[in-house]
Amino acid sequence: MQKQVDNKVDFETFFSRAPQLNPNITKITGVICGCCVEEIEDKLMQKVCYLDKLVDELAKGKAMEKILKK
Repeated sequence: MQKQVDNKVDFETFFSRAPQLNPNITKITGVICGCCVEEIEDKLMQKVCYLDKLVDELAKGKAMEKILKK
């Protein structure tokens, strides 16, 4: 991740280069900046919000399996 930051990679490039998003990413629900992530229409913004929500939940100590509701 630090390499991406150091190379000033924008989100559009970051996500286009990602090999594959976890198929359970759409199971991440909740509110980021007052918006429900599952209702965001712009797909790039939705991916950014999923990532933001994921990082927030991991920082709180929540297990990845619980976040992705496996």
